[in-house]
Amino acid sequence: MFGWIVLGILIIIVLVAITAYNRLVALSQRVGQAFADIDVQLKLRHDLIPNLVETVKGYAAHERGTLDEVIKARNAAISAQGPAQVSAAEGQLSGALGRLIALSESYPDLKANANFQQLAGELSDIENKIAASRRFFNNAVQEYNTGIQQLPAVLFAGALGFTHKEFFDLGTSRTEVEAAPSVKF
Repeated sequence: MFGWIVLGILIIIVLVAITAYNRLVALSQRVGQAFADIDVQLKLRHDLIPNLVETVKGYAAHERGTLDEVIKARNAAISAQGPAQVSAAEGQLSGALGRLIALSESYPDLKANANFQQLAGELSDIENKIAASRRFFNNAVQEYNTGIQQLPAVLFAGALGFTHKEFFDLGTSRTEVEAAPSVKF
């Protein structure tokens, strides 16, 4: 009789562990998918930037430093790996893009250029999608981090390789990036 009770308890423990493990796997996959969603939006932004820079070059050739800064920040953002590096690089890129868009205020012909207007509109749309993707990612990370800290998962999550994940944090440039660049025509 005692043997059956012990066996029953062991089966219950194994079932609880399997259920918790499967839940953590699902949460981890959701975090990965959410980061991939951010990556897609960032790629769209990275692809748009050279066209925007080329359009501005024709009107503001003597603003070479700002243009070079945008290209340098874009290249750093493309090569960044992992949420922490990507968020830092993207913060720098957003700041540089903000300065590039601000240039248009000094050049009425550029501001009126249809190509620039279209590119700036696309950039604003992509920035909004990035913000939404970032919120989704951070929500997924929060659920995952909570999941590995709750019972019964906390008892074995670390041993099974489930570790704390970092949020997509904007760091010190948060105030620059919280609002999409203002594009006025």
